[in-house]
Amino acid sequence: MTAWQDDWRRVRTIAWKDLTTERRSKAGFNGVVALGVTILVLFGFALGPDAQAIRDAAAGAVWLAVLFAGVLAFNRSYQVELETGALEQLLLYPGSRWTIFSGKLLANLTFVGLMLVIVVLVGIVLFQVTVPRSWPSLIGVLALGTVGLVTLGTFYAAMASRSRAREVLLPLLLFPMLVPVLLAAMEASKALLGGDLMQASGAWVKMLIAYDIIFLVATHLAFEHVIEA
Repeated sequence: MTAWQDDWRRVRTIAWKDLTTERRSKAGFNGVVALGVTILVLFGFALGPDAQAIRDAAAGAVWLAVLFAGVLAFNRSYQVELETGALEQLLLYPGSRWTIFSGKLLANLTFVGLMLVIVVLVGIVLFQVTVPRSWPSLIGVLALGTVGLVTLGTFYAAMASRSRAREVLLPLLLFPMLVPVLLAAMEASKALLGGDLMQASGAWVKMLIAYDIIFLVATHLAFEHVIEA
């Protein structure tokens, strides 16, 4: 077995372990979904009966719901390992440290992606959104935005994991860094939902792609130094 195959096997093992843990407990996923849906409902009440205002705010409401619900999921990323002392065992295991981050990232992408599907479906019904003809592009924007959100969420969760105040520290570290990806994702989603008459979504999508590539590389390179701090 080559080193690359061994690393990929380790990534899959870590991701499968995290997903199996969540599937058995169910409390984490149910809590995250409930929080996301609750945020959407609160936005609906806050916007009032104006149907046009509700539709215009749909993209922003969905992304903010995913952000706040996602933080709850990120806080749980390293919780099991910290409580059982397994994190030190993972770090001592022979092999590349980036595989730990990749496994966590893959599990969080699956977790947040499933939550996003439910939140988007609820948002479509709640905000009376008409699905545009360019829905494949909209799915692409949702995927790119999710990758950027989860990449930094998983990384900063590792950075804050050894702190006693990690529930407070994580949002303080994460939110400022997510401003570009949230802005680009919201603007691109809003443009596509409105028919993209001004062809405004292209620039935002390029920004999302650049953001994802830069931070996927940077977080994998920096993870080893962060997790040992």
